[in-house]
Amino acid sequence: MNKTELIEHVADQAHLSKAQTQAALQALLETIVQKVADGDKVILIGFGTFDSKVRSAREGRNPKTGDAIDIPAATVPVFSVGKSFRPAVNK
Repeated sequence: MNKTELIEHVADQAHLSKAQTQAALQALLETIVQKVADGDKVILIGFGTFDSKVRSAREGRNPKTGDAIDIPAATVPVFSVGKSFRPAVNK
């Protein structure tokens, strides 16, 4: 399912226009991205938690040449699945 299909499905389920649903979804996604970028957690009970973590610097290998390369530390987004989401997928 892509974003357009998601908007259509949610609009039908919530009895909203596609424009209203698109605006709400866009606002939700932008808020999640901004809050995680600011270092906050976004917790949606039963669905999951959006957070960030620091990945430490490490040594890697260039897959083409096999040469060692230094990979710098980075802050990356992470998602942890909620308790009711996992069993819904694992039927």
